[in-house]
Amino acid sequence: MPVADGYDVWARTYDGEDNGCFPMRDDVLAPMLDRLSPGRILDAACGTGAVASQLVERGHEVVGIDISPAMLDRARKAVPDTTFLLGDITRIPLPDGDVDHVVCSLAMTHVADLDRFFAEATRVMRPGGHLLLLDTRTHFTGSSRYPLIQQAPDGRVGYIAGYNHGFGDYLRAAVAHGYVVRACEEAYLDDQTVAPDEFPEPPTAGPPEIWELHPWAPEATNAAKNGHTAVVAWDFELRPDI
Repeated sequence: MPVADGYDVWARTYDGEDNGCFPMRDDVLAPMLDRLSPGRILDAACGTGAVASQLVERGHEVVGIDISPAMLDRARKAVPDTTFLLGDITRIPLPDGDVDHVVCSLAMTHVADLDRFFAEATRVMRPGGHLLLLDTRTHFTGSSRYPLIQQAPDGRVGYIAGYNHGFGDYLRAAVAHGYVVRACEEAYLDDQTVAPDEFPEPPTAGPPEIWELHPWAPEATNAAKNGHTAVVAWDFELRPDI
């Protein structure tokens, strides 16, 4: 399923879900936001505006872009008086050198080619700015992709493709486009991915969600997940001489 279609459906419940990535995002990304110098910031793949709101609270001028109209509708309501644009983060609808910094949270997993995003971030950002990225890690040890199943209003059931980018993939893309690493933080899973009182639910119609599969093999799931990186946050600085 196209990413835009999947997130148009997901927008209805996105903020209300018990998404374990959200507190991890805030734990590792918020300190990086605190260190940004005041300025104009692009929130790439802004979603419902959670990070844009944090940036506005810190005194920044924010412009957000997202590929999903439904997610943008929610962002505009959540963070009024902020500019939100429909757009693809690999073809950012902003002029060259338009922003001081770029932030992108929980979206790189849907980008097959990191180089295309880094090239666009470099183009729209002024030298000396920071590119803050937060990415999820693969949900299954050893897998290169994982499906996020969604059902569209017209009845279509499909998955939004996700890609697993290794640390080396990030470093190669960053160095190629003139960035240096200023910080890298990780949040880890513990041995309670499946809680002791969590039991398998009856199978649902259609393809299973990846999270529905975990309770069917709780010991194996907890063993595989324990100590595994759940999210990684990068602080890249664009060298002033670029």
